Amino acid sequence: MKDYILEGCVDSVESAVAAQAGGANRLELCANLIIGGTTPDINLFLAVREKVSIKINVLIRPRFGDFCYTDDEFGIIKKDVELFRKHGADGVVIGVLKADGSLDLPKMKELMEAAGDMSVTLHRAFDVSKDPFQTLQDAKDLHIGTILTSGQKNTCYEGRQLLAQLVEKAAGEIDILVGSGVNSAQLSEMAAVTKAKSFHLSGKVNVESAMTYRKEDVSMGLPLMSEFIIYRTDAGEIAKVRDILQSL
Repeated sequence: MKDYILEGCVDSVESAVAAQAGGANRLELCANLIIGGTTPDINLFLAVREKVSIKINVLIRPRFGDFCYTDDEFGIIKKDVELFRKHGADGVVIGVLKADGSLDLPKMKELMEAAGDMSVTLHRAFDVSKDPFQTLQDAKDLHIGTILTSGQKNTCYEGRQLLAQLVEKAAGEIDILVGSGVNSAQLSEMAAVTKAKSFHLSGKVNVESAMTYRKEDVSMGLPLMSEFIIYRTDAGEIAKVRDILQSL
């Protein structure tokens, strides 16, 4: 496949370096990937920018949960878009919905203006929007460059039929970036069914904490999550997907 996009979704310097080494040609940088991603710290962005040469799109999401934001939350989102633009991000990954499940066009227009010449991706707010085809048209009208989507399912494999329709209806005007569950085992089928050329994955593996002393009965967050497992991108996992894309 020519002109494919392989986007590594990362939340650390180590993962960013591994994604580039594995063959990713773009990054989505976030924090807290384990909860779907939130806005990264500016210093994380600057540290990653020093270590990689590929494009970096920054997720702008102030909290976990839905995409219907208060005025204060929206103000933070807009300021973060402006902040990362000022510091040289290649793009931002954004999305705001109304309570009825439609794209909040007035707020999105404000964010598009704030983004200026950066590229803009509509993130997986798309996947919980009420009407995917209307949201696709709204994104086109806003001149958004990319939609990151699983086809409104938990995994892109489950959403592959809708993804195929979205790629067709996008008609080259907007890029459909396939995400959530992208892996080497299903990639060839996903590419054949959807006709997509852009894929997004974390390629994460479990890394044991460097801690030798462990207080096992104290949790800093969800009790089901070990404090001594770190999720990081594995260059080999990214490379497997890259090799398949290059062979298609």
